[in-house]
Amino acid sequence: MFCQECGKKPATLHFTKIINGEKTEFHICEACAREKGEGIPGAPNSFSIHSLLSGLLDFNAIGGNASSGIANSSLQCEECGLTYAQFSKIGRFGCSSCYKTFGNRLDPLLKRVHGSTTHTGKIPKRSGDQIKCKREVERLRRELQTYVEQEEFENAAELRDRIRELDRKISEM
Repeated sequence: MFCQECGKKPATLHFTKIINGEKTEFHICEACAREKGEGIPGAPNSFSIHSLLSGLLDFNAIGGNASSGIANSSLQCEECGLTYAQFSKIGRFGCSSCYKTFGNRLDPLLKRVHGSTTHTGKIPKRSGDQIKCKREVERLRRELQTYVEQEEFENAAELRDRIRELDRKISEM
C-alpha cells in the first residue's frame, strides 16, 4: 500500500482516528506524517501508550482526582529502591517485590484499564481443563455462601459435595 498523501512511498504508518463517532483511517509514509504533524511512535513529542498509562498511574482511585506527588514519592520498594514516581515515569518495575509494594495502586489501575483484575480471556488448551474446574469451584463456592446465608442447608450440602469432588479432580490433574 502506498502513501495516501504523496502516492510515491510505501505507507509505513497507519492511523485510525475516531472523532465524534466518525472513524477515519490514514495510511501514510513517515515523511508525510512529519509534514502533517502526526505523531510518529518513538519520535520526540509523539503520543505513546506509556504516556497514557503514566497519566493513569497518577489517578487516585479513592478520590477520583490526580493524587498528590507527596504521597506517590514516599512509596518506595524495599528491595530495589524504586519509588512510585520513578515507576510512573519509566513504566517498568525494578524487581519482583515492586508488585507487592505498589499492588494497592495497581489494582484500581488494572480495573480501570481492563475492567477487571482477573484474567477473563481465552484459556490455553493444555491447562484449560484445570482452569475451567477452578473457575467452576469458585462459582460454586459463591453459590454455596448464598445458600448458607439463606439457610438452605440441603442445597448447600449438595454444593459442598460437588466442590469436594471437583477439588479432588483438580489435585489429580
